[in-house]
Amino acid sequence: MLFVAESAKSKIEEIRQQEALPEDYFVRVSVTSGGCSGLSYQMDFDNENKPNDQVFEDNGVKVVTDLKSFLYLCNTTLEFSGGLNGKGFYFNNPNAARTCGCGESFAV
Repeated sequence: MLFVAESAKSKIEEIRQQEALPEDYFVRVSVTSGGCSGLSYQMDFDNENKPNDQVFEDNGVKVVTDLKSFLYLCNTTLEFSGGLNGKGFYFNNPNAARTCGCGESFAV
C-alpha cells in the first residue's frame, strides 16, 4: 500500500486546479537509479495505465506505481511540507536504510 498524507492531498488538489487537469489524471510515483544515495523518487501526473501497474487509493488520491518501484515503496507515505524551510513533496519511506541530506534520494 502507498499512503497519502492530508498535507500532500491538499497540495495535489491545488496543483490539479491550477493545471486544470481532467479527473482521469492520477499521481504516478516511481523509483529510478541515481542521486547521491543510489535511488531517486519521481512523481508526476499521468493518465495512462501500463502493464504491471500497482494502483492504490488513499485519502481520496489515486496513486499508481510500477511493480519494480513498489518493491521499494511498500508502506511509504507521500507527504508535503511548505513554508520557508519546507521540502515540498517528500516520501516517508520505512524501507530506506539511509537518505541523502536533501531527501530526494535513498538507499535500501
